[in-house]
Amino acid sequence: MHLATLSGEGPAGGGPVVVIDDGGVLLLAPAARRALPGGAALRSPGLSLKAVLAGGALDQVRRLVERVAADGGLRDQLTDEGAIRPLSAAAFLPPVPDPSLVLALGLSYRDHLAEMHVEAPDRPSGFPKAPSSLNAHRAPIVLPRSHPDMVDYEAELAIVIGRPCFDADEEEAAAAIAGYTIANDVSARDWVKAALDPQQTPMQAALSWQRNLAGKQFPGFTPLGPFLVTADSLADAHDLAITTRLNGTTMQAGNTRDLIFPLPRIVSHFSRTCALCPGDIISTGTPAGVGYAHKPPRFLRPGDVVEVTIEGLGSLANPVVAAGGPVESGYC
Repeated sequence: MHLATLSGEGPAGGGPVVVIDDGGVLLLAPAARRALPGGAALRSPGLSLKAVLAGGALDQVRRLVERVAADGGLRDQLTDEGAIRPLSAAAFLPPVPDPSLVLALGLSYRDHLAEMHVEAPDRPSGFPKAPSSLNAHRAPIVLPRSHPDMVDYEAELAIVIGRPCFDADEEEAAAAIAGYTIANDVSARDWVKAALDPQQTPMQAALSWQRNLAGKQFPGFTPLGPFLVTADSLADAHDLAITTRLNGTTMQAGNTRDLIFPLPRIVSHFSRTCALCPGDIISTGTPAGVGYAHKPPRFLRPGDVVEVTIEGLGSLANPVVAAGGPVESGYC
């Protein structure tokens, strides 16, 4: 299934939806109130995808979709009532707009490590991202006033957690994966060179790496979406083509089979120290082709459009704008 969260603006309405067969979206709460007796977990007016995951209600969503598909009269009724609407009119939010944790893996594709001249680690290594960095499909990436000149893209497969997960082994971690979405780990690269300098003292290296990670925390620097695709919809999440296009030109062309660490190991690693909850996001790193590594480097500029496509998940597209506009008012 392809699920999404829509903003309340525009003709497509708001709240959590599931994409149905003809390119329409089915609004879960009003459709469940009409068509799913016993589906109490889906009928709340304040329903969210996080609540769907926390309530273990994905099976109820499947039953609802199956019932609508099998009953043309019901489908017509839901369309008349506005519970089925065109996907083309949708205004997206991140699939899970309110995760308790947003985590990101670094140093995860061998070809990317080679272009950055970094050795492969022997275990996963990651960091948190600020929830205020979340952004949506089609929403602008704003170049920050303080560091506008070296802003880069990073195409990433992101894991969405579906059940509580703490101190989990890999089998338990795999069972905790509800599905996947597309992420762009946007990064202001101003401190990358210092962070990679092998001549630094350990303290200098630690401080440089902290500054590098600070460049990933700006508001809107984590576009996600447009969909949460459930794990059972993919034949193999470890074999998905992943591509970035900048103004239509291919900049990254990788595949998740080149991940150094299997996805359950990544979840297990983070669960050793973090209590992962339904709706939490883990972005799993980027393949080669980031703008910093191109010769000459190619960073994002106002007027650019960056599009990340992952096989089976769709495409996440964002325009790039300069700081100073009204789009910065909605981060808090």
